[in-house]
Amino acid sequence: MHIPAELAIQADADLKEYNTLGVPSRARYLTTVDSTALLTQALRFAQEAKLAVLVLGQGSNTVLTRDFDGLVIHNQLRGVEVLAETASHIELRVAAGENWHQFVTRAVNQQWFGVENLALIPGLVGAAPIQNIGAYGAEVKDVITAVEYLDRTTLATQTLSNDACQFAYRDSIFKNALCDATVITAVQFRLNKRATLNLGYPALADEAGEQPSLASVYDAVCRIRTQKLPDPAEIPNAGSFFKNPLVTAEHHQRLKSQFPGLVSFATGEGYKLAAGWLIDQAGWKDKEVAGVRVHQQQALVVINPAIRSGADVMALAAAIQQDIARIYNVQLEVEPRIY
Repeated sequence: MHIPAELAIQADADLKEYNTLGVPSRARYLTTVDSTALLTQALRFAQEAKLAVLVLGQGSNTVLTRDFDGLVIHNQLRGVEVLAETASHIELRVAAGENWHQFVTRAVNQQWFGVENLALIPGLVGAAPIQNIGAYGAEVKDVITAVEYLDRTTLATQTLSNDACQFAYRDSIFKNALCDATVITAVQFRLNKRATLNLGYPALADEAGEQPSLASVYDAVCRIRTQKLPDPAEIPNAGSFFKNPLVTAEHHQRLKSQFPGLVSFATGEGYKLAAGWLIDQAGWKDKEVAGVRVHQQQALVVINPAIRSGADVMALAAAIQQDIARIYNVQLEVEPRIY
C-alpha cells in the first residue's frame, strides 16, 4: 500500500485522546490534516486503499463503540477570514478545525453579536452545523450563511447555503442525506455589530443582570454551564447525551395531568419536553450502570470517569431509554454520533 510522503500516517492508533468520553478504541490508521490539500490527499489515499473514513475534531459528540478498521482523519484546519463588513454586520469564514469556544470568545471581544449564547460548547467549528448546536434559546443556524465541504467521493469543493443545509432541531443535511459523504472544511457566519441580545431563556436573563450587555450574557452563559456541566478535560463526557423529545399536544396534556411539574415548551408542532427533567425525575441522576454514570448535577450528561468502553456507555443509555419509555411513553433519542 503506497502512503503519500506528505501524509504522516500512524498505524494502530489509540483514539482515547480523540474523543471526550475517553473510551478505549483504536484506528487502523490515523492522520492529522491542517490544510485542504492534505485533507484531499488523505481522502484519496483512503479511496485507493478502499478504507472507511472517520473524521474527528475533538470527538465531543461521538461515541466510539468499537475499533475503527479504516482511516481516522483528525481535522485541524485553521484560520478566520473576514469576507465582508458593513456598519451593521460582519461576515466571516472560519475554518473547521478552529475551536468553537475560542471563536465565540473572539466574537464577543470584537463586539460581534450572535454566538454569545453558545459559549463553552465543546468541539470545533466544523462540528457546529452538523447537529445545529444550540443553547439558551439560540441555534447556530441563525448565524450561518453557508457551509463549505469536500465531497468524499469526487473530492470536489462544494458550498451549501443556509437553506440547503436543511437545519432543524439538532439536525441538518449532514446527519441525513450527506451523512459520512462530506468533510466540512469551513463555515461562513454573519454576525451583528449592533446590540442584539437573545434573553428569551429565563435563567440566562436572570444571570445576565438588570442591564445586560454582550459581555455579561457571555459571562452568564459560562457561569451557568460551568456550574451545571462537567468539563470533559476533568470528567470524560460527550455533553448532552439525549435530545429533548417532541410530543403531540394530546400526549403532553396526558403527561401534564399525571406529572404536574413536567417541564415543557410549546413548539409549532406540539411540545418539546426537557429530557433532563424526565431522566432526573425517573431517578437516574448519579446512577451507575457498568461503571458509567449519569452526572450528579445534570441528568442529561453521561460521564465516564472509569474510562469504560463505548459499549458500556451505550448500555447505560439503553437502560435510561427503556425506563423513560416505560414511565412516560416517550422515546429518547441519543444525540452523539455512534460508531
